[in-house]
Amino acid sequence: MAHEPGPHTLDAEAVRTWSSLALAALGRAREDIDAINVYPVADADTGTNLYLTAESADRALAAAFGDTPEATADVTEGTAAAPSLSEAVRAYAHGALIGARGNSGTILAQLLRGVADVLGAEPRDRAAGPLLAQALTRAAEEAYQAVAHPVEGTMLTVAGAAARAGALAGAAAGAVADSAAEVARAAYEGARAALAETPGQLAVLDRAGVVDAGGCGLVAVLGALWQALSGQEPAEGPVPGRTASLPSASDPCAEEQGGPAYEVVYLLEAGDEAVAGLRAGLDGLGDSLVVVGGDGLWNVHVHVDDPGAAVEAGVVAGRPYRIRITHFGDERRRARAPRVQRAVVAVVPGEGLAGLCGEAGATTVLARPGEPPTSAELVDAVHRAHAREVVLLPGTAELRAAAATAAEHARADGVRVAVIPTRSAVQSLAALAVHDPEGSFDEDVVAMTAAAGATRYGELAVAERQSFTSAGICQAGDVLGLIDGDVAVIGAGLPETAEAVLERMLGSGGELVTLVLGPEVPDTLAARLEAYVQQAHLAVDTVTYRGGRWSAPLLIGVE
Repeated sequence: MAHEPGPHTLDAEAVRTWSSLALAALGRAREDIDAINVYPVADADTGTNLYLTAESADRALAAAFGDTPEATADVTEGTAAAPSLSEAVRAYAHGALIGARGNSGTILAQLLRGVADVLGAEPRDRAAGPLLAQALTRAAEEAYQAVAHPVEGTMLTVAGAAARAGALAGAAAGAVADSAAEVARAAYEGARAALAETPGQLAVLDRAGVVDAGGCGLVAVLGALWQALSGQEPAEGPVPGRTASLPSASDPCAEEQGGPAYEVVYLLEAGDEAVAGLRAGLDGLGDSLVVVGGDGLWNVHVHVDDPGAAVEAGVVAGRPYRIRITHFGDERRRARAPRVQRAVVAVVPGEGLAGLCGEAGATTVLARPGEPPTSAELVDAVHRAHAREVVLLPGTAELRAAAATAAEHARADGVRVAVIPTRSAVQSLAALAVHDPEGSFDEDVVAMTAAAGATRYGELAVAERQSFTSAGICQAGDVLGLIDGDVAVIGAGLPETAEAVLERMLGSGGELVTLVLGPEVPDTLAARLEAYVQQAHLAVDTVTYRGGRWSAPLLIGVE
């Protein structure tokens, strides 16, 4: 949804406009920022990381306003009433936290949390300008505290300069009611001035002849804040300070840079005391350590040589999830290697299915219960596939929007992407079965789409509570038989419910039944269902797979 560029008072609508403008600004600057990134690792991804972090924040904010068709476990659930400033800014910060990417994105998430800590505290009795100045000051303070060893000449320096400039403007404004725009303008101009000075503060920037990439992104975000509050558009222009050629992934010298070999990132559920110990432990393992968050949820980012030890430290502290480990050398070698012509990326709800699809040549993304992959994770998978053409199989209707967003990002990088709207893993299996990497892209996509569309899908699940369904009222512990996403059967046991679902699905015909068994389901159930199909439908074949950990009790496909 497009939003008016301003001017706005400091309210929830201003936050929404700020988010929209910041996302657009980072999108325009993404490639240029990627091109100047040399610190802490010359990996050409700072612009992309900032964009994906801002995108996650914008998605959470949209959900708070009720602008998305569905809510997920990761975002604040939308309500009928428009959110307050407190609710909007907290949703914005939370979305950045759960979607933070890389060193720069993690720092941006903490900056937004600092803003939310001030603007999200209600009731407020201060004028908007001084209040915004206080928020920017808190943001810079919390960002510095989140970084284990702050370095000047970086994004932190730019944030600090913006906060100081905003504080001076806020003090000058006093109690003027509409002074927030002046504070935002001062912060933006202070950030721009500080960005221009970063090459003189950090030797690696001076040698490369560039300004700090993360700081460049922060200037874009602050420019969007000023535009949202004032209605004035910051001047467009190329990324400043690029005066020398940079080491790129194709440069053999880039391979020789020092530092740890791996980047480890994960979300962590843990208390404050446990995180204090985690910081100390990770600080001894590597560098570029940033731990942001609070209230029991944290985003951990660190560069190490022993990724297993970094993850184990998270396990000791609490519950790490959405763990992402990147080997810098592998990334550079992949970037240098020629792309294959075509690949398939499939989202699958189980480790067994991931192995099955991997054997068929697909790059897989594992979807754990309650933890649907983000568009950023799908972008990562497309990059891992390293192909000129990619067919993306989201596997659920809920991931369709994330898949479309990932496809847009990949297309911007020169990859031709088609999203086949599969709504179940069995539809993805059917599409993968007819995949022809040697044929034309269009013909392959048409054949895979047709195979997926011709596959009816069913699923068995156990009700967690009493609720109303399309098949009637179910009680906690009842077995629910879903057909094409709707509850069709309510049963007491898994075998009987499965047979009832199969009978309904085969009532309109079918040639092949696919059964995907969950980790706790015995092989005897597969044998019983295979016998049931053979007895009642002689011409129908049956294949059975193990879904593995995190898969549903039973998935059924009928082609």
